[in-house]
Amino acid sequence: MNENMRIVGHSLAWITILMWGMTFISTKLLLEVISPVEILFMRFLIGFIALCLLSPLQLKLTEWKHEWYFAAAGVCGVTLYFLLENIALTYTFASNVGVIVSIVPFFTALLAHFVLDGEKLSRRFFAGFAVALVGVFLISFNGNYHFQLNPFGDLLAVLAAAVWAIYSVLMKKIGSFPYGTVQATRKIFFYGLLFMLPILVISGFKPNWSSLMQPLPLFHLLFLGLGASALCFVTWNSAVKLLGAVKTSVYIYVVPVITVVASSIILKEKITVAVVIGTLLALVGLILSEYKFDIVRSKKESNIGSRIEAEG
Repeated sequence: MNENMRIVGHSLAWITILMWGMTFISTKLLLEVISPVEILFMRFLIGFIALCLLSPLQLKLTEWKHEWYFAAAGVCGVTLYFLLENIALTYTFASNVGVIVSIVPFFTALLAHFVLDGEKLSRRFFAGFAVALVGVFLISFNGNYHFQLNPFGDLLAVLAAAVWAIYSVLMKKIGSFPYGTVQATRKIFFYGLLFMLPILVISGFKPNWSSLMQPLPLFHLLFLGLGASALCFVTWNSAVKLLGAVKTSVYIYVVPVITVVASSIILKEKITVAVVIGTLLALVGLILSEYKFDIVRSKKESNIGSRIEAEG
């Protein structure tokens, strides 16, 4: 891959993370109006409709087995991940979930190491992961270091992280198929919504429409649907396609940083010294992980070039 494509991939990952970091604020405000399951279903329904309008042509499969990949990605990346995360928040502390979900890059790296070609682990990745995890811990607990285990809720958060890792690896595989990213994402949303229907039936779908149609709740719902779902899943999937599952996943370290900054601006929440230190560590962890892959690639490309020159 040339340098320009790498820059595009990193840019898409940054766009995604900047918007995903602000979704917690929109979700928090919407929870005053509708339930977590209703938020989840409506945001992806809006995203699905937007992608249909953007790319109305039907995706024609070149191989029927590809359908299974799309269905699995829909279940993992849309239905299971968000449901597990939302349910975990009802059984354990948000700070616990924030730290636990940040181990996504670790799960992704392990899975990709055994499943995907060219996604191998190294010491530098683990160093970046360790530094970033300490930073996320400081941000999530904001100076309050009483980490309390809540086995069921924390287990759900771990499962959410593992499910997203599976989704990332599936997207790397789907990225090798001869389909457009928008159409592929639309198909993934379809399966995510489809598998969400039984949960809606069980939990009941009775949103407070009068409150939801007020300007502020409507704005946040549209942001989640059009921005954080339709746009961001396309940009994230494109980044995975360009950079790989592991390299893209490390950007998740920055989500708590964006959330803290946005919360301080929008919700007027206080930024403490612990948060500042945690932010710096999260960014250092990201840079350390990213730099590792660039070094490996540069050495590999240099060795290949040397062999070609020698053989010539």
